[in-house]
Amino acid sequence: MIAAMQPELAAPDYLFCSVDEQARDWLTLPALGWFREAEGLTLILDRSTARAAGLDAGPVMRRITLSVHSALDGVGLTAAVASALAGAGIPCNMVAAFHHDHVFVPAPQARAALAVLQALQVAAQKSGPLGD
Repeated sequence: MIAAMQPELAAPDYLFCSVDEQARDWLTLPALGWFREAEGLTLILDRSTARAAGLDAGPVMRRITLSVHSALDGVGLTAAVASALAGAGIPCNMVAAFHHDHVFVPAPQARAALAVLQALQVAAQKSGPLGD
């Protein structure tokens, strides 16, 4: 999967926002994603939606989609991506969806993160079957 991951940087900025689900019907917002935790509801919102809802706080993130069709039971893709970015000093938040994995990185480091992931893909292609 690493050799075929084709990372693509998305244009909008995103924010991860934690809200009290009981305070308002937050699920009516056009969130990219959400997750319920004991501490509250986490919403992944584009920056303009977050700002309009009064939630414009926290680090601004950019999304890199790994365009390979990743399997939910696949082994190693998340670890390889997170390790490569950590090695470059770039924090990341991985979100696995049904079809693809998505990597959220701080907006100022998005282009550098994309370059790291492209280099990882090329290295995996050169290494052959063990890079998959």
